Amino acid sequence: MSSNFDKFQKRRLISSYFSVVLSVFLVLFLLGVLGLFIINSKKLANDFKEKIAMTVFFKNEANDSVIKAFNTELKRAPFAKTFVYVSKEKAAKEHTDIIGEDFLTFLGENPLLNSYDIHLKADYIERDSIRIIESNLRKNTMIEDIVYDKQLINMVNDNIKKVSMWILIISGFLAVIAVLLINSSLRLSIHSNRFIIKTMQMVGATKAFIRKPFVMRSVKLGMLGAGLAIVALIALLMYVETNFPGLGILEDKALIGLVLVGVFGLGVLITWVSTHFATQRFLNLRTDDLY
Repeated sequence: MSSNFDKFQKRRLISSYFSVVLSVFLVLFLLGVLGLFIINSKKLANDFKEKIAMTVFFKNEANDSVIKAFNTELKRAPFAKTFVYVSKEKAAKEHTDIIGEDFLTFLGENPLLNSYDIHLKADYIERDSIRIIESNLRKNTMIEDIVYDKQLINMVNDNIKKVSMWILIISGFLAVIAVLLINSSLRLSIHSNRFIIKTMQMVGATKAFIRKPFVMRSVKLGMLGAGLAIVALIALLMYVETNFPGLGILEDKALIGLVLVGVFGLGVLITWVSTHFATQRFLNLRTDDLY
């Protein structure tokens, strides 16, 4: 009879451990996915911003020395990510390829202007920053015009701010759920040992002495759950990189490493804090309240 009871207790204990590890794994995996999404959403947003071109057109009077001087200026400019010079001849050829006819035969001359297509760094694709850049460039008297899609830039920035706000709200909501789920699993695990806790307390064991093995066990379970979550996240990253290499999801290894370390740290921290307070609750209960 005693043997059957011991087996039952052992199965219940294993089931309790499994539920804690599973809840830690699932919650931390979801938080890790959200963290990876956040760092990659910023990268994707920056990549999209940097595809928006600013075209600087030069007057016909601008000679080669003016063009070269502007090229040198762009090389030193902190705002320019990439830039390319488009001569009026090259621009005419591109227009001819697009429309399928040589429009120069009708006009007799090339009406297009020499230009630079400039792709700005993402940090400078802001209303105020881009206006300052445009204002400074227009000080060059050889520049005829500067063209870029102002409406698209405003729309991109507004949408990125809205998406960032919602990501922040969802992150906070999931973090609260994570703590509650893990805390609930750990409290159920400790609840099954409430009589052992009270018995140890009655024979003179200190609260710290009683609490220590429960905290250590929960931290180990948290480390196991976090480790499984990290393995799953790495597998997910490899899958996405293999099937969607264009996303460049593994480029920023430092931030990815930070997310994985954060997942492991959360696994340890949440289990430690939850077990500490759950154990403290049963230590403060009267014997009659245990039932």
